[in-house]
Amino acid sequence: MTYQPDGGRYERQPYNRSGRSGLRLPAVSLGLWHNFGDNRPVGNSRAILRRAFDLGVTHFDLANNYGVPYGSAECTFGRIFREDFAPYRDELVVSTKAGYDMWPGPYGEWGSRKYLLASLDQSLERMGLEYVDVFYSHRFDPDTPLEETMGALDRAVRSGKALYAGVSNYTPEQTAQAARIMRELGTPLLIHQPSYSMINRWIEGGLLDTLEEAGMGCIVYSPLAQGLLTDRYLDGVPADSRAATSRFLSSEQIDVELARDLSEVARGRGQTLAQMALLWTLRDPRVTSVLIGASSVRQLEDNVACVDGPAFTEDELEAIDKITARHAS
Repeated sequence: MTYQPDGGRYERQPYNRSGRSGLRLPAVSLGLWHNFGDNRPVGNSRAILRRAFDLGVTHFDLANNYGVPYGSAECTFGRIFREDFAPYRDELVVSTKAGYDMWPGPYGEWGSRKYLLASLDQSLERMGLEYVDVFYSHRFDPDTPLEETMGALDRAVRSGKALYAGVSNYTPEQTAQAARIMRELGTPLLIHQPSYSMINRWIEGGLLDTLEEAGMGCIVYSPLAQGLLTDRYLDGVPADSRAATSRFLSSEQIDVELARDLSEVARGRGQTLAQMALLWTLRDPRVTSVLIGASSVRQLEDNVACVDGPAFTEDELEAIDKITARHAS
């Protein structure tokens, strides 16, 4: 059946301007890090992407090595884009990244011009796209001059293979230097993608100030701390959970009492813990969007509904701070 998107999709969530640019992103964006590789049914991936767009999620975030095996998330997205979303290309923001290991040898990771531009070409081929909206340097390369890395991003934009450039996982100092280089090249950085959550607040130590000064947006990933900030672990670690099965999270990292204490605050707000945690990351207007993952349509719908929650009171924010500080000590 031919996909027809929901006519009311743009009434479902707010769209925030990314820094001082003209681009607005949905408050909630969908990341394809997990659940979209060859190890997942394509029908499930299609259902999630369709429902996301119906809910006003116009931004789909990928990277060259997302999926099992590497690159398969872009292949899955490319297939679904071709079959369902091609007529709506101008309504979508599609991003990808390069920086982590992708192929063997000395040219398959980090931040050289050779790696970044070759990776972008490969990503475009996997997705069947003429361009991506945002191309990121996925991590800072300590052994490559930043001028070379930023020069590659500038080239990607000037060649028409990307509309905007961004960085991910850069420190405030690295970000400021990158932003200066890009301004001088004439291709300002659009956005930074850092990790951020209630229990991972490093961007509050200078990065948000740097982004505001540089006129850049901020889109945060891992807002649920790989599932720690959800109802998933209120009663321990289920055998089929990410903590029990993924190399990115271990059962030793699960703090059940923290989740229970925060869940009490969320319950008082009429939200799930996940919904509260997502909306919490958006409380600072310098955060443009929050990236969610989803393994099912129901999970997607529950998480996108975070934007319907009430604004935080000072008492709620103070309670959250006390809980996270207590469990961090």
